[in-house]
Order: sequence, then structure tokens, then C-alpha cells
Amino acid sequence: MSLELSDVKRLARLAQLDLSEAEAVKTLDKLNGIFALVEQMRAIDTSGVEPLNHPIAAHQNDVALRLREDAVTEPNRREDYQKVAPATQDGLYLVPKVIE
Repeated sequence: MSLELSDVKRLARLAQLDLSEAEAVKTLDKLNGIFALVEQMRAIDTSGVEPLNHPIAAHQNDVALRLREDAVTEPNRREDYQKVAPATQDGLYLVPKVIE
């Protein structure tokens, strides 16, 4: 897939961008470059390739072991913080309505 200059101008108009002719040409080149890269990636056969949970996992199998545990390390100070709040209810901060 590739775009034409008229496509870029239409997209710029829809996005309410004021592009000069030179900027539109540069944008066209960049967008067509992105589409060419996507086409290259689509051409690669990825059948049988397992998805990774982390990009480094392709080279280091012990990545998951090195991630820290999800553990609480600080005490719950919610009540202390809410004592100084102007208004709270059921553990939530109450704020004035700003959208009518």
C-alpha cells in the first residue's frame, strides 16, 4: 500500500493541519516509508514463533526470574493523608464539580 500526495493533503485537511507543499511531500515520503516497513514485516513467515512476554526473553531465558516480586513495601497511610483533606467520604476524596 502506498499513498498519493492527494491522500496526504486530504488527511492534513481532516486533521486540520496546515501543510505546505514541501511539508506534504516530506510527509508522503515518511508515511510511504512506514508502509513499506510494514509490508516487509508482513512478508516474514512467523508461523510457529511463540510470542514473548519481554523482548529480551529471545536472548535470555531467565528474564522472568530477574523481575522483582509484586510485594507491598510501604505501609498504608491512607487515613493519615485523608485527615488533612478538605472533604472525604468512604475513603474517597470529594472535589467540587467542575463540569456541568
